[in-house]
Amino acid sequence: MRSKNRRRLWTALFAALLMTLGLGSPVAFGQDAPVAAAQQVLNWTGSDDITKYASAPTTAVAGATTIVFENSAATGNTMGMPHTLTFDTSDPEYNNDVSVNILANPNDSEGGKHSVEVTLTPGRYRYHCSIPGHEAMQGILVVTEGGGEDTAAPETSAKVEGQKNAQGEYVGSASVSVTATDAGSGVDKVEYAVGADDAWQPYTTAVVVDQVGAHKIRYRASDKAGNVAAEKSVDFTVVAPPTDDKTPPETSATVSGEKNDKGEYLSMATVTVTASDTGSGVNSIEYAVGSDGAWQPYTSPVMVHEVGAHTVRYRAADKAGNVAAEKSVDFTVVAPPVQDKTPPEVSAKVDGDKNSDGAYLKSAKVTVSATDVDSGVDKIEYSLDAGPYLAYTAPVVVDRAGAHTVAYRASDKAGNTSAAKSEAFTVTAGGGVPAPNCAEFDERLTVIVGTVDTGIPNRVTNNRCRINELIEDEREWTSQALFLKHVKTVTDKLLKEGVIDQREYNKINRAARQSGIGKPGQTEGYRKIFDGTQGSLDKWEQVGGGKFGLNADGSITSSTTVEGMGMLWFPQRKYGDFSLKLQWRDDAPGTGNANGGVFVRFPWVHDHPEESRPEWVAIKYGHEVQVLDKPDGDMYKTGSIYGFDRVGLAGAGVTQKGTWNDYEIRVVGQHFSILRNGVLINEFDNTGRQVFEPPRGDDPGTDGRRFSSGYVGLQVHSTTDVISYRDIRVKEL
Repeated sequence: MRSKNRRRLWTALFAALLMTLGLGSPVAFGQDAPVAAAQQVLNWTGSDDITKYASAPTTAVAGATTIVFENSAATGNTMGMPHTLTFDTSDPEYNNDVSVNILANPNDSEGGKHSVEVTLTPGRYRYHCSIPGHEAMQGILVVTEGGGEDTAAPETSAKVEGQKNAQGEYVGSASVSVTATDAGSGVDKVEYAVGADDAWQPYTTAVVVDQVGAHKIRYRASDKAGNVAAEKSVDFTVVAPPTDDKTPPETSATVSGEKNDKGEYLSMATVTVTASDTGSGVNSIEYAVGSDGAWQPYTSPVMVHEVGAHTVRYRAADKAGNVAAEKSVDFTVVAPPVQDKTPPEVSAKVDGDKNSDGAYLKSAKVTVSATDVDSGVDKIEYSLDAGPYLAYTAPVVVDRAGAHTVAYRASDKAGNTSAAKSEAFTVTAGGGVPAPNCAEFDERLTVIVGTVDTGIPNRVTNNRCRINELIEDEREWTSQALFLKHVKTVTDKLLKEGVIDQREYNKINRAARQSGIGKPGQTEGYRKIFDGTQGSLDKWEQVGGGKFGLNADGSITSSTTVEGMGMLWFPQRKYGDFSLKLQWRDDAPGTGNANGGVFVRFPWVHDHPEESRPEWVAIKYGHEVQVLDKPDGDMYKTGSIYGFDRVGLAGAGVTQKGTWNDYEIRVVGQHFSILRNGVLINEFDNTGRQVFEPPRGDDPGTDGRRFSSGYVGLQVHSTTDVISYRDIRVKEL
């Protein structure tokens, strides 16, 4: 049940994300377009893999086409992971005339299988998954004209133009134009290269060659089906126009790079040569490394990496054939000094008084230390409960009750930063410093408004409340305008204090608008403290005898094998005025009925060493709301406040064993209201009077204290009193 709900929530969250990205058209979500089905059907499939589609076509024929995208258990998706099939319509290298954006997952209304009708044209289409993190899922679909696959390469030709002399040589310059045609899938690209060894370059316009000498221009083309034409070439010679230029070019060179205090270059030196000629113009520049190195064409700065002394010679010639005298630059390259590449060693120690469960009483002190034997430690930083990293100057004292994590790291003077480490610990509520101005404790890692996850860390703010606790999205807001005003007030203060930046400020306020909180029909505002997952159950603690086990349907059931009375309680949050809702089911073996109960408003169970067993703290100092449909025996039936207020089965109503019951326990001030399946079955005012029934055996009874807040828990009565619970949620009133 819980797994299914999570998958649905996955789908809803991704659908909202895709809508935000502008991907929310009817076609984008797989609705059938009102077009007659095409004869050509192309199938894509998805699985648990987020790096590639399970299968995808590579070729197709132009014309009407049915595109089918299936992302279901049948195609290998066992996790409910949503994927999209999206055609790119923004890249000019590919066809942009078909818009496809299908979101599918195994739990949607179509079972993960969707189709759309499109018309494909010759060329190439690029497709991909548009969900963040799935970018590797992509490919190319090649579409050819009807009648078969395109296997013929383009036809290519080239033409050389310019003023020629009597010998057929081009005077001053020559212009080379390349053309290509393809009757199949169409020309995709044309390329050219200068000379026999130069790299291929995209051809976009005529190539102008004005350097004096013999030349070769190679060219080729490829079509959209991937066919590449055989290389061709044209040869020609460029000569200088008639001139009386007798002056060679002016040349110079500069050497650049990082130098040491001796003027030596560290690791590398770069030599840049320039030449100018006011007569016929520069025709070529050459350089040579060393006194006897061969001359080479200079086309870009020369980088010298070899350690040692070097000479780089250079010269230039103009188009009239005048050659400048050789010049040179001298320099030395040395190896750089050995650099510190090792980050500091960093460690942390948590100190404080602990109780028997290992939780720190009142506060915990975290001391961080770092050492660096090379350049030395520059700074130490820490982050409390996923908050921003702050400068560490003294031990960090954590005095807010609850579970905490302190992350820490250090950097040295060479710029190396150690990998972050962390220490996790718990501070008890008994004697710890509470956060009186915080709403319900929110342990979620990111800021989530309603169901909109911003991805922003749920940091501890300057008043020691987490961001989610300040937003209070679980309250019953009477209008969205009021809620949005509240969120803006909170984020204005957080932005001013530097807890969030402007980007995070915008995301939180946008999430508040998207959440719909305050609009008619919004959710009740309850926060689940048990949602059917192991991670949720791990936040509870079993004390005393017995235990609860997690079931595949997201419920928990008291043990039939572990003897003793005990309690499963939720130590994460105390509740004052509240409404607690849950579902329970009598699963006692045989024909008997199960005996159990829900404890409310009891103090921290580990702060009462006088009690031999911690579960008795809930019995003595809190109240048990009874669960018992047995027609005889114990006088306290379902809905009773044990030890104070009895309710008979006639008032409580009875459902068949094995049937889920809705239970609400509403406490305002000292007034208790108990509802079963929507019917009010008991009201009790806790006036502080003594228990009217004497204690039985080792049962200490209840001493009549009236606590204004406390914790909640579930009773394990015995191995035969088997009760299941699920969907446990609380709303503060």
